[in-house]
Amino acid sequence: MSSPAQPLAASLVQSVDWLAIAPPTIVAVVGLVVLVADLFVAEHRKTLLGWTSVAGLAAATAMLLPLLDGDRSTFCLTGDAAVCSYVADRFTLVIQFLVLGGALLAALLSVTALKDARKELPEGEYWFLLLSSAAGAALLPASRDLATLIIALEVASLPAFALVGLKYGDRKSSEAALKFFLSSVTATAVSLMGISFVYATTGTLYLTQVADRIQDVDGQFHTLAQTGVVLTLVGFAFKTAAVPFHFWVPDTYVGAPLPIAAYLSVIGKAVGFSGLILLTVVALPSYADVWGPALAALAALTMTVGNAGALRQQATRAYSAVRLLAWSSVGQAGYLLVPIAAAAYSGDAEKSIGSTVAYALMYGAVNLGAFAVAALVGRTKVLNRVADYRGLYASSPLSALLLAFFLLCLAGLPPGIIGLFAKVTVFSAAVDAGLGWLAVVMAVNVVIALFYYLQWTALLFRAPEGEPEKHRVPGPVIAAIALTGVLGVALSGAPQLVLRFTDTGLF
Repeated sequence: MSSPAQPLAASLVQSVDWLAIAPPTIVAVVGLVVLVADLFVAEHRKTLLGWTSVAGLAAATAMLLPLLDGDRSTFCLTGDAAVCSYVADRFTLVIQFLVLGGALLAALLSVTALKDARKELPEGEYWFLLLSSAAGAALLPASRDLATLIIALEVASLPAFALVGLKYGDRKSSEAALKFFLSSVTATAVSLMGISFVYATTGTLYLTQVADRIQDVDGQFHTLAQTGVVLTLVGFAFKTAAVPFHFWVPDTYVGAPLPIAAYLSVIGKAVGFSGLILLTVVALPSYADVWGPALAALAALTMTVGNAGALRQQATRAYSAVRLLAWSSVGQAGYLLVPIAAAAYSGDAEKSIGSTVAYALMYGAVNLGAFAVAALVGRTKVLNRVADYRGLYASSPLSALLLAFFLLCLAGLPPGIIGLFAKVTVFSAAVDAGLGWLAVVMAVNVVIALFYYLQWTALLFRAPEGEPEKHRVPGPVIAAIALTGVLGVALSGAPQLVLRFTDTGLF
């Protein structure tokens, strides 16, 4: 009896490619180390936890370099080595670079924010939650089965709820966390129901097998499969803050610590968009007639509502700078959705997806830079109104110049060449796919967005009211602003570098 069992047991044992899974694994391990170390580190030395987290994120980002040699995969089916749960291809590495780099910049901002919070934020828990969320976000683009995809999505999301509501005794923070949590849980429940429908009709969770089997679904199950496709996309549309799943964004960004708002604006979107891409072009290409029109409509609605919301912000309203960035991020999500929708109609889906990835890289760098300057101003102007930025050039010339550059990048105007380049790439993806109406909607929204971006930019160089205040800039904030500034300027000087990311390696 033992001899047949032995080969069976041996066949179920597989080696793990530790190098392939190193980036999310390092982040998760450092998170556990920080949580345990918090029990033993004296109160006056808690800053060590922050710098350990920064070092861990930097090490995880550096571990992407050895993976550039070629595609790697692990956790594969024993009977079919081509069907795997974890794949480190070009698409995975680009998104992991965006996620881990963004988390690193958010961590740099957090070091100063925690010091300024004066015990309002528990440091050990803060760093553990941030690293846990970053580990889940880094896992998601490598996931190639629906179960791992949803688990990674929730590992990225659940710690984020706690981070938003972590401020002691802050009603605004607690309310934002509750709104974020309830809406996210509802969206996840809908997605899980959709996945159960897809599994019921295909009998598999692996994305490539779903793509093959869902084409041959029996006629009586066709409606069930279509419903599953639509419901599955809902959870990821929520993460991207696509309208009508966007209503949590402004209040959540205002209630959260500013570094967490920056984190959600970039890493949260990267998670949502990478999940959407994997579901649509990898798992469900044969249902492009279902998700293509749906995403095109979502893109048009999202960019319009986001820009209209940003346009309505009053410069003197409390937290209007953060609210404007929140609504702006909703509008930017609309632009990011355009190439994914275009992939349904295009003969070259990979090129369309590459446009989204290229735009996400530009958006991630400049939006984190804008939040970094907002964090600097927020240290002296607690209400962080747009009006508080008047005359920033007189008190902090470099910060004002960089914020102006970031806003012009988001607007798509020179000298923010990378912003213009990214918008043209997205625009051409829509035109090439025959979505002329969507390209027109995008062009109109870009013009609308110019108004509020230029209005804020002009305010930076106006004469300040009263004596200009000198801002003392902490080292970690300087590092965050400098890194985003250097990346934005370098990409504007050589935008062709972004073209390298149009080959995602997904096909």
